[in-house]
Amino acid sequence: MRKWFALALLLLGILSHGFAVAQTFQGDSISESLSGSPGDALRGRVIVASRQTGLCLLCHSGPFPEERFQGNLAPELTVSAGLLSAPQLRARIVNASRFNPGTIMPTYYKADHLVRVAPKFVGQPILNEQEIEDVVAFLVSLNNTKQQ
Repeated sequence: MRKWFALALLLLGILSHGFAVAQTFQGDSISESLSGSPGDALRGRVIVASRQTGLCLLCHSGPFPEERFQGNLAPELTVSAGLLSAPQLRARIVNASRFNPGTIMPTYYKADHLVRVAPKFVGQPILNEQEIEDVVAFLVSLNNTKQQ
């Protein structure tokens, strides 16, 4: 009984410290919100543009006139937003290597079986559930803006 109680406490501690949990991929998508809450496009824009948080602009470019030196190694963000649905975008942010094993895009929500991770980041996702939902909301808003 004590072993089960100790194991339950350990598991609860791991889950409460923000470790990534397994996600349900359905083909090339993750249909359900990771956080259970809708994303905020304005917060998502801040994450995408941040060179400390999302790091997206190291490889991608996008509608950020205030940001100099945007990347050109990956698709422009409005292109990706126009080609993929919100569930498809969510899946690629969670773990892009699932779709392209040779990608240089980091797995923003996967926290296990990674290599070359700084010790202070071992076992932690780059973005939490709500931050991913915010980024997805921002990317979807790019597509909505383009159609208007």
